[in-house]
Amino acid sequence: MTGVNMTSLTPARKGELTAEERVMLQVAAAGNAEITEMILDAGAETDLVNSVGRTAAQMAAFVGQHDCVTVINNFFSRARLEYYTRPEGSEGEPKLPPKLAGPLHKIIMTTNLNPVKMVMLVKEDPLLVDVVALEKCYRVMDLLCEQCVKQQDMNEVLAMKMHYISCVLQKCLAFLQERDDNLDALLKSLLKGRDGDGFPQYQEKFIRDCIQKFPYCEANLLQQLVRIIAPMEIGNVPTAFSVLTQALTGQMVLMDTEYCATCGERGADKKCAFCKMVVYCGKTCQRLHWFTHKRQCKTPVPQRDAQFNHQPKLRELSSNADDSDVVNAASSMLALCLGLSECALQHSPSDDYCETSKAREDPPRAGKD
Repeated sequence: MTGVNMTSLTPARKGELTAEERVMLQVAAAGNAEITEMILDAGAETDLVNSVGRTAAQMAAFVGQHDCVTVINNFFSRARLEYYTRPEGSEGEPKLPPKLAGPLHKIIMTTNLNPVKMVMLVKEDPLLVDVVALEKCYRVMDLLCEQCVKQQDMNEVLAMKMHYISCVLQKCLAFLQERDDNLDALLKSLLKGRDGDGFPQYQEKFIRDCIQKFPYCEANLLQQLVRIIAPMEIGNVPTAFSVLTQALTGQMVLMDTEYCATCGERGADKKCAFCKMVVYCGKTCQRLHWFTHKRQCKTPVPQRDAQFNHQPKLRELSSNADDSDVVNAASSMLALCLGLSECALQHSPSDDYCETSKAREDPPRAGKD
């Protein structure tokens, strides 16, 4: 898969390493993501380089510790966000109410950039499901994006992420205003698959639109993203989501890794009980995705072939067949027709999941193999 050159985009500066930063370099190289996050919370800088000129993220990537790379690349100090919770100068009130700092910081720190996941994070927090709150949050994200670009060591990666989150929050705001305070319609729009293969076209177009709206056209990251994504037809790989994820988190979207079909979370292990073709991270995601998946949910080909192989077969009659052969052939044909009818009743999605039946509303229970 064509990738984005992260080395040229990661700011680095030389300086005296503190004890915490030395430990972080060692821990990142060793692959302990949890301890790496704890050291970052304690105030360690991510852009200092060691004696061979490598940052902590580069050291972790060099030895294949991609989880640590993701933690370092996505770290954003809450103190930087809380700066906007205090009035500045003649401001009568802060740009960001203090109660919103926690929920917004949680979204900033997420390593899952799937827009469905971000909308779900907004929906599950009552403080964010509010027009005024979302407007304040996305404006702060725009300020952070500008700050990342204009600081001395320009951080294009973080600027793009702040811009992307701002776009998601603005989309949530638009749906709240238009759909009577309900984000369910937005989730369904992002998940709805096209006829044929179920690919979520709206989601792909939304991510491409977010990238295109990045306000700093001269940014190297933007140009690299456009060069990779623009030639790709919607539905082909790499998708805009996979390219953006690699660019912003340093995390490859591996083909042999299972991702939740709804929210894109890594490590999903619960397959659709009927078709075994899609995986989910839990019941909530399966139920949310069922409205579109049920159109593609069919019996797997090997299983279907095995079922038909067990059905009675017709045999060709010879020219000198007697009456008993004719009777037997007729019986075989009747058994075959009955078998096909039974199979259709058991495995046809249009009958098994009838719109008027409870089965149509409730998906088959997902589970591990």
